[in-house]
Amino acid sequence: MSAEGSGPLLLYDGTCGFCASTVQFVLRHDSRAKTLRFASLQGTIGTAIRDRHPELAAADSVVWLETPDDAAPLVRSAAGLRVLSYLGGGWKALAGIARVMPKGVRDWGYDLVARHRHRLVAGGDVCLIPTEEERARFLD
Repeated sequence: MSAEGSGPLLLYDGTCGFCASTVQFVLRHDSRAKTLRFASLQGTIGTAIRDRHPELAAADSVVWLETPDDAAPLVRSAAGLRVLSYLGGGWKALAGIARVMPKGVRDWGYDLVARHRHRLVAGGDVCLIPTEEERARFLD
C-alpha cells in the first residue's frame, strides 16, 4: 500500500465524535514532528490493516502503528500513551507518569471511556474536516 508511507499511523473510529475530537486535539498539539498520519478503522486502509491483524478484530476506537506494516500494533491504553509520547513535551511526561500504573488499571480506565465515547461529545457526532495542510496526513 504505497499511499500509506512509512511513518506512524493512527487508526481511529470514523463514526465517533469523541474520536474525531481526539484527532483534532492531536493535530492542534503536534507542533514538532507532523509525521503522524490518520485513517479511519472503517476505511480502506483501516480495513486492510485489520484484515492483516486478526488480533485487531475487536479494536473499535484507536490503534497505533509505528509503520503501516508494524507487526505489533498498539491498542487501548498503550496506543493512547504512545500518542501522548509522540506529542512530546508535557504530554510525553504525562505518558511517562501514566506508564507507572499497571496496564490492567490503565486499560480498565481506557475501556470505561471507550464504552461511553459516543456520548462524551456535547451535541453528538463531530464531523472531522481537516484543513488543506492537514488533509495530506489523512490516508482515506
